[in-house]
This record gives sequence, structure tokens and C-alpha cells, in this order.
Amino acid sequence: MAITAGDRLSLAALALDRGARRAVSWVRLVAALAVPVRANDRLVISPQDLRTADPTVANDIYAGRFAFAGKLVTTAGRSIWEIEGPTRDWTAGLHSFGWLRHLKAADSAIARANARALVDDWMQSRRHDRVAYRVDVTSRRVMAYLTQANVLLADTDDAGFYRRFTRSLLNETRGLRLRYLMTPPGAQRLGVLVTLATASLCFERQPKLRRWVDKRLDLELGRQILPDGCHVSRNPGIALQLLLDLLPLRQAYTARGYPPPAALQPAIDRAMPMLRFFRHGDGSIALFNGMGPTPPDLLATLTAYDEARAKPTRALASGGYQRLELGNKVVVMDVGPAPALPLAAQAGAGPLSFEFSDGLHRVIVNCGLPETGRADWGQATRQTAAHSTVTLDDRSAGHVLKPGVVSRLLGPLLVSGVRVATAERRDTADRQEVSARHDGYRRRFRGLHSRTLALAHGRLEGLDRLEPVRVGGPLPDVEIVARFHVHPAVKATSVRDGAGVLLVLPNRDAWLFTAEGVKPEIEESVFLGGLEGPRRSEQIVVRVRSSQRAEIAWRFTRAERQAGKPEDGTNAPLLL
Repeated sequence: MAITAGDRLSLAALALDRGARRAVSWVRLVAALAVPVRANDRLVISPQDLRTADPTVANDIYAGRFAFAGKLVTTAGRSIWEIEGPTRDWTAGLHSFGWLRHLKAADSAIARANARALVDDWMQSRRHDRVAYRVDVTSRRVMAYLTQANVLLADTDDAGFYRRFTRSLLNETRGLRLRYLMTPPGAQRLGVLVTLATASLCFERQPKLRRWVDKRLDLELGRQILPDGCHVSRNPGIALQLLLDLLPLRQAYTARGYPPPAALQPAIDRAMPMLRFFRHGDGSIALFNGMGPTPPDLLATLTAYDEARAKPTRALASGGYQRLELGNKVVVMDVGPAPALPLAAQAGAGPLSFEFSDGLHRVIVNCGLPETGRADWGQATRQTAAHSTVTLDDRSAGHVLKPGVVSRLLGPLLVSGVRVATAERRDTADRQEVSARHDGYRRRFRGLHSRTLALAHGRLEGLDRLEPVRVGGPLPDVEIVARFHVHPAVKATSVRDGAGVLLVLPNRDAWLFTAEGVKPEIEESVFLGGLEGPRRSEQIVVRVRSSQRAEIAWRFTRAERQAGKPEDGTNAPLLL
């Protein structure tokens, strides 16, 4: 899909804005760093770290084995800070110092001494990889220092280390504040503010910093956490990660006796129910717009803070999502436009895509994005074909910037995506239905894609239709392709001489997929939403030509097997 002239102008304007912000921030930073920082303040609190720690990792670190982003590096007696990382993700994981939580969990004098030695070596090293000074990495490092200060400062009377540590922490905090302007908008900028707010509370005398960050944090929380709790980027995973920092920040304000920003508690109250909205029966978060694998330990931690624990809402109007739920059957559908251009670095071009789960098992999913190596997979799995929705002539409804100068400057943004999307809902006691439409193919094909999903007991029905932009206008002659990506734990088998596809779940329950007047095909796919990494999977594909028919009617029907018949054989008869 080509980038339009309007998109090129938007990219140019965004590049100029970021360039100006970067120039101003660097001038301020250089001027400020010319004045040495005195360690004239002391730490008075260390906030809680809600992320799960594994004490066995401390043994690996002590032995010189550092594993991040799926890569393992062994020091073999050398300083870890002298070794070049195998990937940028690995280097970012190392210099973010999140692994300090594992040393704290080990709760031993050896682990604490090892933590101090590694931090002291880092502070006294003259040069580090440029990744170490990225704004996001610096922000996570400062947060790690603050939350793990107890393990670093316990069991030691070394006044020199304390001075070096607080001086380094103050220096990085000040630099982070001055680089705030150059931080890309969205979750990364909000993360920097949360780190600065935490630092202002952990140090004894930082009233100016606290007032400065409280004002900006108030604005960003109101701007980024939408009224329904969804993050403005439309990525469910961002709210999950933000809550892991916002909850301890709320406790830190209470511990210091300072009033929190007015938007802090409302943002937490809105974001908690949003996580329930996206949850499937197995606890996983639906894979939309950059969401990756769901860490079950972190989700369980946040669930413990969810005091309401009410039933999920049926719609996120501001975020652009709909949820259908009957019994233990759940459908989550994306009915919103693409996020604003500056916020679209992880967004996927999956308009009207959906995920479907039956009890504890996901049946139909989107491909998702992995936890690491997103740059390698993003070009493919952020395209429309990687979502359970419709493509026209195998074209994506949005264009992901390819690696190059523009992508390095602005990020792998999604451009030329959906601008207008509408949805209507009709519910009864035994049926829930959503009809939606988007304009992602308007400019290229002069057509609109509409989809209706209806969930009833024992079946999920859908109707995909290509409509003309103008009522009564001509339709383009294109191939309409509906894709349904099957979760890798579900076995897909062609039945009825190819007229249907039988989906057998791990618990041996089964669903039969059929499309009216069309034989579905089974093709290869990939699933990236699991903690175990990329997995081969399959997808059901239905193709029609718009010149012959402009719609695809399809259905998933719950299938029951006859008693005494083999449940794993392809010839086992079905009772429908």
C-alpha cells in the first residue's frame, strides 16, 4: 500500500517537530551537565516493585550468565560492561537494570554484594553502548535504582558508594527531566514522568521537581488514559505496564504525605476494568495493536489490586472495541480507527478483526507481536493479513514504515490506516450482535468493508461485505479474502469434502466452520502471542471475487461428537 501525499506531509511535520524538540532538549542538557551535581540529598523511601522476581536468576548472574531478550551471554571472567551485546534488545535489558529485582529476591549477602559491585562498575565505567542512554532505557534504569535501593544500600558502611550512587541517580534524574521534550509522545513520555515523579518522592528534598512533574503528569494521564480506560495508542498491553508503575507511585505519595496529582487515582480506576474487558477465559489479553504475550504473574498481581472485580463492560467507546459474551464464550472485536500518527509505532492494520475463545481455550486469534524482536516481525504481523479480518487483493489497510531514514527518526509508524470506523450494537437475552464499517480501503479501491458478528448459544455468525463508497455506486473488481487465524493449540481439519473445517480444542470440544457457497481453505500462519516465542499455526481462508459476489457469510457452530466414537479421528461423525 503506497503512502499518500497527505501522509508524507504529516510525516514531514512530525519529523520537524521532533527535530526541534530534540535540539532544544540537547541544548538544555549540555548546559545543565556543565554544572556538576552534588550528592546533597538522600533517599528516604524505596517504592515497591510489583514485577515478579526469580531468585534463581541471581545464581546465574553471580556466575556471569546474563540472559535477556532470548539471548544468553557468558562473561568468562570479564566485566559484563566490556562485552558487546548480541542484540539491541539484549543491551537494553542489561542497561535497564530490571534484573536487580532477582538479586533482591535472593535475599543473601552475596547477592547484595554482587548487585553493588555491578552497579558500581557501571557508574565508574567511562563508556557504554549508546543504547544505555536512550530515554526509555535511562527511565527504566532510574526506576530500578529507586525500587531496588534497599538491596544496594543494605549491609554496607561504604559512604563512598552511597555518594556515588546518589550522585549518579540525581544526575540521571536531572538529565531525564531535561530530555523530556525529546521523548516520543505516548506511553514512553508518560513512563518518563512516572519515573521522575517516583524520584521526586524517594529523595528527601526535591520540592521543585515534584511540583514540576505533578503538573505534567496530571496532564498526560488525562490525555493518554481515555475515559473508558483504554490507552490512547489502543494497545491493551501499555495500560498493563503503566499500572505496574502507577500503583506503587500512588503508595509513594501516601508514604510521603503528599497529595497525588488529581488524575492519578481516576486513571487507575479507569484502567483496571479495561484489563477485564480484553481478557479471555484463559486469562490472556486479546492481541490488538501491539499487544504481545500476557505475563500471567503480572496479570495476577494486578488482579489482586482490582477491588471491584465486576463483569467486563460490553464496549470501549473511546478505545474503539466491542466485547460479545454469552456464558463462557467471548468475542473481542476492533471497531476503531488507527491511532494518531505519533502514537502508531506498534499499531496493527487490523480493522474489524476479532478474537474468539471458548472457556479456557482461545479459538480464533490475531498473530500478535512477540515480546522481543518486534522490528523483525512487525513488517509482516502488523499487516491486515496477520489479523482475523478481511483484505482486498491481499493489500493491507495500512502501511508500516519500512526500515530506513524515516523509520529510524520517527519509528516504525503505521500510516495510511483507517481514519473512520463506526459500530452499532444490538443485544437480546440470548444473542449479541455488532455491525461495524471502516474506510481503510476507500482511497485505494473506492470501497468500504463492513462486518457483522453475532454470538448466540452454540454458534458465532459473521457477514463480511464490500460496499461502495457512494450508495448505488460501482464496486471495484477485487478479491475479497476473509482470514481466521487459529490458535496453535487448536487442531484444524478439513471435513465434508472440503466444505467445512473442524476445529478441535485441547479439551476435545469442537467447532465447525462453514462459509455459505464457498469452500474454505487451510493455510499456514504464525502465532506470536505466547511466552514460548513464535509458533507455527494455521488459518482458515475464504476467497471470493467481488464481481461474482460482494459478501461472505460464515459461521462457527458448536459440534457434538457421538458417544463411543474416536474424538481424534478426521472421520468421526458429528451431531450438529
